Amino acid sequence: MADYEWLSEVRSMVGREYGRIYAWDEVNPAMVRQWCEVMGVDNPLYTDAAYAATTEFGDIVAPPAMLQAWCLEGLHMNNYPPGSTDENPYEVLSLIEAQGYPAVVAVNSELSFERYLEMGEKLYYTTLIKDLSDEKTTGLGTGFFVTQVMTFYSEQAGADDKVGELLFRVFKFKPAQAAKPAPAAASERPAAKRPLPGISDDTRFFWEGCDAGELRIQQCKACNKLQHPPAPVCQHCHSFDLGYRIAKGSGELYSFVVMHYPEVAPFDHPNPIGLIQLDEGVRLPAGLVGVDRNELKIGQRVRVEFQTFDDQLTLPLFRPVSD
Repeated sequence: MADYEWLSEVRSMVGREYGRIYAWDEVNPAMVRQWCEVMGVDNPLYTDAAYAATTEFGDIVAPPAMLQAWCLEGLHMNNYPPGSTDENPYEVLSLIEAQGYPAVVAVNSELSFERYLEMGEKLYYTTLIKDLSDEKTTGLGTGFFVTQVMTFYSEQAGADDKVGELLFRVFKFKPAQAAKPAPAAASERPAAKRPLPGISDDTRFFWEGCDAGELRIQQCKACNKLQHPPAPVCQHCHSFDLGYRIAKGSGELYSFVVMHYPEVAPFDHPNPIGLIQLDEGVRLPAGLVGVDRNELKIGQRVRVEFQTFDDQLTLPLFRPVSD
């Protein structure tokens, strides 16, 4: 276990709570409406005042999942709202980075809520440095796991009221492999390839099926029920006796998303991805082909077709078909 001299200063920050960071704006209907529109949320409790008046709240409220959005710093503001304390809760990450750990990756996030937020409330949050791990070595590299807890409060009539909490953990590390310099000319750069899936004993049958042009769905031999994604145990009866069934490959579009950014080679842009409800009753995510993203509709019929990329990866994609 590494015990560097500089670590004592970093470890002294564990348990420290950094002061108040205020929201720029009060909870307001305009931001709620825009957030709901972007996220595809159509609950009338958030946007329909007439409906909300018939509920226990008496007026519209903010979606709980918006909690962190109220206190975001802003894209170009580069400073905290008036009234905020002049403290940097990310100082611990800066100190670790200064010792040669430049990379960072988010590990997990746990968001909890105490209640709904009402219009006109003004929020602030504090940040607690909860934990700093010993130096760890992972597949990404060597570094430290840093856990922070942000507690959100509503400030009304001088009474502070906790409304939610966000636990956020990151890994600050030295990459296992140094980045290679890019070729001088674009023509010298190798063509980007699709990332290969992680194949285990539980999923091998699925990918071998794709190579064979078969859409194989895991089936329990004990209760005969289907499940996807594949797992080591039946989620219905907990049997370990699992096989697979070859699906017909037809179904309907249960949901979809069109990825615009970031533009990652070699994927198409925009990149439509669907959640397919197979006729056999299970759902699986897959790329969509032969579609006009402006004409995608929930419930439209689709059928699988297999495409091979880079001579090494065969994927099940789905194409719309007429009824």
